[in-house]
Amino acid sequence: MAVSIVIFEDNVRLRDSLTILLNGVDGYSVCGSFENCAQAAAVIARHRPDIVIMDIGMPGVDGIEGLRVIKEKFPETNIIIHTVLEDEDRLFQCLCGGANGYILKNTSFVHLLEAIENVLHGGAPLSPVIAKKVLQSFQAVPGKLQYHLTDREKEVLRQLVKGYSYKMIAGNCHISVDTVRGHIRNIYSKLHVNCGREAVVKALRDRIV
Repeated sequence: MAVSIVIFEDNVRLRDSLTILLNGVDGYSVCGSFENCAQAAAVIARHRPDIVIMDIGMPGVDGIEGLRVIKEKFPETNIIIHTVLEDEDRLFQCLCGGANGYILKNTSFVHLLEAIENVLHGGAPLSPVIAKKVLQSFQAVPGKLQYHLTDREKEVLRQLVKGYSYKMIAGNCHISVDTVRGHIRNIYSKLHVNCGREAVVKALRDRIV
């Protein structure tokens, strides 16, 4: 049975080229290609692809949001980020959001095929420059970045990283939900982020908790 692939890519020429090239590979079939992720959940529900190849920077609903929506509703879906972006914040948002691979567009088509096969066999392929960034993030000197979180704020952040709801955090810490909200507002302010997802990414990237 052919490996089914869905492509989210706003560059028409690249999208069409990938479709033609992938359909030309024995055992591969592109079952849909789209200019953004506006209908991502419906697309995945309809096609149930083995692999999704997704750009990040698209008009309307971008790849970051598309990744979140797909992984939330169809967590088993294999998603390879295929982008020109090397931005560290977006890289870590994608990796923390469940991306199965992160490949730059300057990668050859042969290497993209290798990445697809790698993911299908349980791997997590990264372009060399991306792998280097990930390694550097883990080699950073602990404590280099100080955000001055209190012990309670670190505990709340630790549970936020685990995916707990405000109510669950309140129960675990024996505090009210309003108190949790207060701690999280302080955490956002100290980490200079605007939402829980960004806080989780920074917590993991900078090894705050």
